[in-house]
Amino acid sequence: MKEGIHPKYHEIDARCACGATWKTRSTKPELHLEICNNCHPFFTGRQKLIDTEGRVERFTKRFGAQTSESRKAAAKAKKPAVAVAK
Repeated sequence: MKEGIHPKYHEIDARCACGATWKTRSTKPELHLEICNNCHPFFTGRQKLIDTEGRVERFTKRFGAQTSESRKAAAKAKKPAVAVAK
């Protein structure tokens, strides 16, 4: 490596908005993130909906909040009772 052309490489604590911290190395002295693997919906399985101007509320009012459990319950209720004839 040539002398004097590379940036300083620091050992830092990376911080997420959710409060998680971990040690890493970077050319920046501080690293603040908005989202990490501890709070990202893809990794956690939880979904965060940020309601701007009532769009989420309007959508749920129009189409209803559907979950997998409610769909299964609706499918069970829709199934006709099969009568066994002897």
